[in-house]
Amino acid sequence: MERFSIIMAAGKGTRMKSELPKVLHQVAGKAMVELVLDTILAAGVKEVVTVVGHGAKLVADQIHDRSQVVVQAEQLGTGHAVQMAAPLLVEKSGSTLIASGDAPLFTQATYEQAFAAHEASGNAVTVLTADALDPFGYGRVIRDTQGAVLRIVEQKDADEQEAAVHEVNTGVYVFDNQLLFQALKLVNNDNAQGEYYLPDTLEILRNQGQVVGAYQIADFNESMGVNDRVALAKANQVLRARINEQHMRNGVTLIDPATTYIDTEVEIGGDTVIEGNVVLKGQTKIGSHVHITAGSRLIDTEVSDQVFIDNSTLEQAEVAKAATIGPYAHLRPKSQIGEDAHVGNFVEVKNAQLGANTKAGHLTYVGDATIGDDVNLGAGTVFVNYDGKNKFHANVGNRAFIGSNTKIIAPVTIAEESITAAGSTITNDVPIHAMGIARAKQINKEDFWKRLPVSEKFNQQ
Repeated sequence: MERFSIIMAAGKGTRMKSELPKVLHQVAGKAMVELVLDTILAAGVKEVVTVVGHGAKLVADQIHDRSQVVVQAEQLGTGHAVQMAAPLLVEKSGSTLIASGDAPLFTQATYEQAFAAHEASGNAVTVLTADALDPFGYGRVIRDTQGAVLRIVEQKDADEQEAAVHEVNTGVYVFDNQLLFQALKLVNNDNAQGEYYLPDTLEILRNQGQVVGAYQIADFNESMGVNDRVALAKANQVLRARINEQHMRNGVTLIDPATTYIDTEVEIGGDTVIEGNVVLKGQTKIGSHVHITAGSRLIDTEVSDQVFIDNSTLEQAEVAKAATIGPYAHLRPKSQIGEDAHVGNFVEVKNAQLGANTKAGHLTYVGDATIGDDVNLGAGTVFVNYDGKNKFHANVGNRAFIGSNTKIIAPVTIAEESITAAGSTITNDVPIHAMGIARAKQINKEDFWKRLPVSEKFNQQ
C-alpha cells in the first residue's frame, strides 16, 4: 500500500514570541520541521507534502526538494491546511500520515507501527494516542467497548468521567487517503473561531459507518508539541537524552550525559570518552579511542582515531590520527592537523595545514599557511597573513625549526631543514639548511637606571 504524509507547518507560533517561524526553531541542532521530515522519510513514506504559511519561503528553503510544498495563505484551521494538499494527493490510493511540524520527538518506529496498525485494522482513520500521567489540557480519547474511538473531548468540554481518562490525542493521524479528502469536503466552520478543524472528519466518517480507531504509542514524551520556549527547552532535553543514550549503547563513554550536548547528525566511534560540558554540533564526525575533555566545543569537525582534545574549540577543522589539541586551542575553518601533530595551549590555527608530527606548543597563530612534517613552531610564532586588504600564504618545509617569537610576513617560503632565529621578523624566503636572522642589534646603555624617575623612589627606601 502506498504511504503518503502531510506535515502541518503553516503556523506562526505566537507564543514563541519570535520573528522566526515556529517550525524552524532548532531541537538538537536541527529545525523541528526537518526532524519531522527526516523521521517520516525514514519510515518509508515516498511522497510528503508540507503545508507552509507564515514564513513560507524560509520553511520551503529549509526542506529544499525533500518534500513538495503547498501554501496556506490564510490560517483557517487544521482542516483547511490539509485541504491545501488535495491537488497533489486527492486522486491517490493509500494511507496518509498527518503530522505536525512542531512535534519533533516522534520516532521512526512509532510512525512505522502506526502505519502498520492502521493498514491491518481496515480503519478509515487511526488516531495516535498516548497515556498521559497528567492529561490536563489534552483532548481525551473516548472509546467504545470494542476499542473504536467514539469521540475526542477537549478539556473545556469534558465532564467529570471524561476528564478522568488518561488516554489523550497526540494530534497525529493515519487516514485512508481518499476517505480523508472526501470527509474534508463536508467539514464546516460553524464554530466560535470560524475555522475548519481536522478532528471534525472523525465524526463525519463515523456517521458514514466507517471505523475510527486508535493506536496508543508507548512513550508519551514523543507526542510533545512545542508552542513556546519552555517546551522547546524540554524537547531539547528529551531528544538529547535519546541521542546520548544511543551513543552510549554504541560503545561511547559519556562521563556526564546530563551536561553533554550532541546534535542529531553527529557520528562517534567506539571506545571514545567524552567528559561533561562538551558540545558536539552539526556534521561533526569523531573516530574511535578519542578522548575529549570538559569544556570542548566541536562544530562540523572531523576527528580521526586516538586523538586527544583538551578544553578546546574546533570549527570546520580536520584532525588526523593520534594528534593532540589543547588546552585552550582554537582550530578555525579549514584547519588540517596531521598525524601525531600537537596544537597546544593558546594556539590558533585558521586555513592552514600542519604536517605529521609538527608541534605548535604555545601562544602561536598559524593563519593561511602550509606547514610540513616534523616542524617545530616556537612559542609566540605569528604568521602575519593580512595587510588590511588581502590575505597572503606562507610555506614552511619539513623539519624546519621556527624560533620563539618569530614573525613570518607572508607571502614567504621557509625551506625544509632551515631555521629562524628567535625574535626574528622574516620578510624574505629562507633557503634550505640556512638560518634566517632578522632582528635589531642589541645596544646596552650603561647606568640608564639612574635616569629613570622610578629609581629615586627605590633609592629612598
